[in-house]
Amino acid sequence: MPKVVSNSSPLIHLAKIDQLDLLKDFFSTVIIPEAVYHECVAEGKGREEVALIKAADWLNISQVNDKNLVRLLLTT
Repeated sequence: MPKVVSNSSPLIHLAKIDQLDLLKDFFSTVIIPEAVYHECVAEGKGREEVALIKAADWLNISQVNDKNLVRLLLTT
């Protein structure tokens, strides 16, 4: 199974319909940047789906090392 890096949209929307585990079922590893975790959990505080995202211990939260690449991706 492939690895995948996810942004916040799939996490939030799949959690809203109680299908977050689909990511785990389809991918061997699901990586999310720290900023994505923060957006989903801290900025989404008080929303129902936050509990599901926090409980997903199979999500690998990772620090982004290539800041230049992040800047490039933000400009597209």
